[in-house]
Amino acid sequence: MTMIGRIYPGQGQASPYRSRKKSNHIASEQKRRAAIREGFDRLTELVPGLEGQGRSESIVLQKTVDFIHVKLQERHDLIAEIESKGGRVDDSFRPT
Repeated sequence: MTMIGRIYPGQGQASPYRSRKKSNHIASEQKRRAAIREGFDRLTELVPGLEGQGRSESIVLQKTVDFIHVKLQERHDLIAEIESKGGRVDDSFRPT
């Protein structure tokens, strides 16, 4: 049986509290999304090969991971080279 013309709790016009709560939620979500966008923009500035590319987040993340792997390998190679020449490398510079 369908009731027409009757308003049940939670239906009808939003209370000022609900309206404010919804507005706050929307503003928070927009702020969160802006922070994520800024983070991806920053990665495109730091990671070689991402300049001028579209903003596919999956591509940005994959290329960032690849870049970090390359840098870790370079650090490993430098440590090995230093030690092969008799140098000592502090443990704080070693990958964990």
